[in-house]
Amino acid sequence: QVQLVESGGGLVQAGGSLRLSCVASGSISSINAMGWYRQAPGNQRELVATITSGGSTSYADSVKGRFTISRDNAKNTVYLQMNSLKPEDTANYYCNANIRTTYWVMRDYWGQGTQVTVSS
Repeated sequence: QVQLVESGGGLVQAGGSLRLSCVASGSISSINAMGWYRQAPGNQRELVATITSGGSTSYADSVKGRFTISRDNAKNTVYLQMNSLKPEDTANYYCNANIRTTYWVMRDYWGQGTQVTVSS
């Protein structure tokens, strides 16, 4: 089995910073793309940032220039550095990873989420 565990969420003032971490563990053969999503109450879950196994990144327009996604393959970990936080960034943040466990099984896995709250 595979599990993803997020950490690093919390309460921060507007303009502040947080770094989220997500560690994948279990019967992992390889990890392909990884990403961060977020969902606020009453809203749809939206893509925040992704990173490929080769390190190529992409970001939602709303976070470009403020957030940075990175990964440490040796630790099976993906990070999201969030700077210049705004109240509209408030949401539950979820880690996602496309993981191959066996030759014939490859699927997306999700973490349980970590809450980020940005005050005015």
